[in-house]
Amino acid sequence: MPPRRKEAAGAGAGIAATFNTPIGGVLFATELMMPEISVDTFLPVVLATGTATFIGRLFFGEEAAFQVPAQLGAIPSQLSSVLTLALYAVLGALTGVAAAALIRTLHWAEDAFDRMPNRYLRHASGMLLVGVLMYVLWRNAGHYYVEGVGYASIQATLYGQLQGGAFLLLLAVSKLFATSVSLGSGSSGGVFSPSLFIGAMLGAAIASLISAAVPGAPISAPAFAMVGMGAMVGGGTGAAMTAVAMIFEMTRDYDIVLPMIIAVAVSLGVRRLLSAESIYTLKLRRRGHAIPNALHANMFLVQEAGQVMETDVLVLDRATPFREILPRSEGLSFRHVVVTRDDRIFGVLRINIGLRRAVNQAESDITLAELAQRNFIVVTQHEIAFRVISRLWKQNAAMAVVVERDDPDSPVRVLGVIAKEHVADSVASSIRIFPGKH
Repeated sequence: MPPRRKEAAGAGAGIAATFNTPIGGVLFATELMMPEISVDTFLPVVLATGTATFIGRLFFGEEAAFQVPAQLGAIPSQLSSVLTLALYAVLGALTGVAAAALIRTLHWAEDAFDRMPNRYLRHASGMLLVGVLMYVLWRNAGHYYVEGVGYASIQATLYGQLQGGAFLLLLAVSKLFATSVSLGSGSSGGVFSPSLFIGAMLGAAIASLISAAVPGAPISAPAFAMVGMGAMVGGGTGAAMTAVAMIFEMTRDYDIVLPMIIAVAVSLGVRRLLSAESIYTLKLRRRGHAIPNALHANMFLVQEAGQVMETDVLVLDRATPFREILPRSEGLSFRHVVVTRDDRIFGVLRINIGLRRAVNQAESDITLAELAQRNFIVVTQHEIAFRVISRLWKQNAAMAVVVERDDPDSPVRVLGVIAKEHVADSVASSIRIFPGKH
């Protein structure tokens, strides 16, 4: 299995087993780690994710990652619910700002700590700052809150046990600071769980502030916390489908899907306005790695050979002297020749300026049989480009000869040839269907 498929399968399996979210694990690998989707790439991911989920449930049980009150995110199907959905959109916009802040703060922290020459001093300084923050929270709020993954604090917020808009906002900012300093100074860890914590605290804080400003507003702090989790993950990572599916699986509350879709979409849009790169791609960009903007299907791979081939080709007998075809190729940078023997393909030849000059200086009786390359393959016009390219690579062939039908009992009819430059031209033409700059 190629390394990229192994990495995607492993990442999806890890997410699924950790959070008991098989669909979320598959979508995580699909959105963030797979360059293209096909049966060959998708099958290992779903097999690994399903297996990991089952094993995880054997050890940790089948319960959802978070328990939420029934009907927590229910929105009545009436016109007045438009206001509630609009408030969820506001939550998405503010969460998008927070996601951009997390991305920038994390990399600012990395740059700041990188200026310290000693890596041990760098890490010790970062942990000292986090320790001071935890001590201040413990002294003034009775708990550390920002230590570890913070699932207990998230669960308390979903049950309405953590309240107070200003305090919840302070916890969100504190977690953002602790995450950035920890990772920036060299700690080993991820951003997924911190994003859940920040999103939950920010969502509940916004709901509390709205309720204080507009008493009777049709919102719920726990519901906003749950949606804030998804909006923060979707905005920060750029994995919108993963965010929606995972929060649904982690809470088993289907009512939250509709507001989640709105908030995640707005969050991702706002974050991209403020920070074009996600929390996963910014560091790669800064290191000079090219990151695709979208998961594109390789449309050229499903074209037929007849659509890709070059038809401007000569079909000549192997006994033909090379000098006889030189006048036909004057003024052209190259021309392809299929060399035959008794109406069967014998070899292929690419005529270019260098070959013409070499033959001009050589003997005049050189035939095509002496110049033809024998490393070619024969394909039919309806064979797909993916298979043609695979065969060219596996057999180290110089060219593929396209025939009407590959019938050994009848004379061959050559329709064209496929060489490397034809594949490149096909790739270039296929990307025109995608919007954006080319």
